[in-house]
Amino acid sequence: MKNITTTEITICGHAYEKYLGMINGFHGNIAPGVVVGGLMVDLAYRNLPHGQYLDAVSETRSCLPDAVHLLTPCTVGNGWLRIVDLGRFALSMFEKYTGVGVRVYVDSRKLEKWPELKTFFFKLKPKKEQDRKALLDEIRSAGTAIFTIRKIVVDLDSITSSKRRVFTVCPGCGEGYPRIDGEKCLSCQRDATYSYFDLKKPD
Repeated sequence: MKNITTTEITICGHAYEKYLGMINGFHGNIAPGVVVGGLMVDLAYRNLPHGQYLDAVSETRSCLPDAVHLLTPCTVGNGWLRIVDLGRFALSMFEKYTGVGVRVYVDSRKLEKWPELKTFFFKLKPKKEQDRKALLDEIRSAGTAIFTIRKIVVDLDSITSSKRRVFTVCPGCGEGYPRIDGEKCLSCQRDATYSYFDLKKPD
C-alpha cells in the first residue's frame, strides 16, 4: 500500500495549504477532522486504479463526509457517498459495480506517538482545552502514519437502499411522503423537530 511522507504532502492534487483554505471556505473553519479526512481520501485514491467509477462509505457523520464532498464527485445528494454511522473514523472507497476497493481507518494503535491526535480522537479533553495549533501540526507531521489501509470487497446489497418511488399524501400534515413509511409520514408519527410560530399552519 502506498503511503505519503511529510515532505510531499498534496491532497488529491491540491497543495496542503490550498486544501486547508478549501476546508475553511466549505466547513467554516479549518476543522482537524476534515484535514485528517482529506489525507484518508488521498490515501484511498493512491491505492485504487485510475479511471474507475467510485462510491464511498463513511462510518461517521463527523467531518469525514465533508472531506469526501470536497475532494471527490461522491456526495450524499447523488448517492455515491453513503454514511453508515458506526462511530468509527473510517472510509471505504470502491468500484461502483464490483465493490472492490480499500478501507482506510484511524488506527488507535498508531496514535501513541501523537498525543494531541490521541486526545482529539478519544476526546480526552474538552475541545476548548485542546491545543489546536499543536493538533494541526501533528496532523501534518503524521501524514498517513496514523492510518491502516486494507483491500476490501463491499457487499453492495447491504448498502443499497430500495428506491422510494410510491408517494402518497399524509393525512396528518397534508404533505407528500413515501408510502413505505406507513399510514402517516415519519414526522407525524413522532414529535416534529420544529413548531410553527410566525406563519399560519396550512389548513
